[in-house]
Amino acid sequence: MPFREINSKMVEATVVPGQKMFSQRGAMLAYKGEVSFTPNIQGGQGGLASMIGRRVANEATPLMTVEGSGTVMFGHGGHHIQVIQLTGDTLFVEADRLLAFDGTLQQGTMFMGSQGGVMGMVRGQVTGQGLFTTTLKGHGAVAVMAHGGVIELPITPGRAVHVDPQAYVAHHGDVRNKLSTALGWRDMVGRGSGEAFQLELSGSGAVYVQASEEKL
Repeated sequence: MPFREINSKMVEATVVPGQKMFSQRGAMLAYKGEVSFTPNIQGGQGGLASMIGRRVANEATPLMTVEGSGTVMFGHGGHHIQVIQLTGDTLFVEADRLLAFDGTLQQGTMFMGSQGGVMGMVRGQVTGQGLFTTTLKGHGAVAVMAHGGVIELPITPGRAVHVDPQAYVAHHGDVRNKLSTALGWRDMVGRGSGEAFQLELSGSGAVYVQASEEKL
């Protein structure tokens, strides 16, 4: 794993010759060694197709290509950082939550409507997130941002996990999601924070939930 957690809001990445990393622009706090940062106009490993998908969705998140030899400290906006290690599976995460990730991971873009049909599109409206979601697949590490810290909840066959859509950060594994209504006392007292809907995730994998309903 190239990331070392310095504290809950900063990570240090090891950069080695011949291997790339990608980070969100403005996320570099400090570095040591011979490290270069180059604007990436093709959206990481996803290439042109990924870039077009993001433009259509109005979700273009500028990335930097990080190369060289040394160490780099990353952080952004004082957000909490969670490091996720992928071992061949796919991570689904909103583009603006990506802080940095291994260049070995294959980046793509998925239309949320393909997971749950109309309900997938409704989710985008409820959460304020776009209809397109970033995917990262392969073996490597990803550092994502969240409000108030993150907890990882395992998803096992036969035991679905229900999440407030506004607290959802990311998920990985062979997971299906759908949106369902969940009217209860919180809605009756006028809180209006989105609990009228629940995101149900089932299958095998894990979901990451932040301790807040705030957007980045």
